[in-house]
Amino acid sequence: MIAGATDNHVTIAGNLFVLLKQHLKNTPCRTNISDMKVRVEKADAYFYPDVMVTCNPKDQANTLYKQHPVFIAEVLSPSTEAFDRGNKFNAYRQLDCLKTYWLIDTQAMRIDSFTRTQNDDWLLHSYTKADEIVEIKGIEVQCLLKELYEGTLPN
Repeated sequence: MIAGATDNHVTIAGNLFVLLKQHLKNTPCRTNISDMKVRVEKADAYFYPDVMVTCNPKDQANTLYKQHPVFIAEVLSPSTEAFDRGNKFNAYRQLDCLKTYWLIDTQAMRIDSFTRTQNDDWLLHSYTKADEIVEIKGIEVQCLLKELYEGTLPN
């Protein structure tokens, strides 16, 4: 296994982090990036999502991991995509607080956004158009898809 990430991976995660950090300023919500782990107690597991947002005061008090994210984003790589879409998402769905889960493609402009419904189902919306407005339910953030891909290298 090779450590590290591609330019596109790091740039997209950074763009999303900055967007969220700016939007959530002066709110109880906090944005975390890849080195902060999330604990999924029901799955007895820890993960390191690329970007997550938590608005729960209990998470602010815990400096080692978070347990109540409302939003999680994984920036995909060929070696992790199947796990991110499968077993990891199965674990994340056990987080009652999670409202939106994003899978962000690094090789094409595409975000698969899974949003939890009131019936505890998950709806998929894929964003693929550069001028399309992407939305994060639960924290009410919107931006253009192309903003998240700003500065990425062509493939």
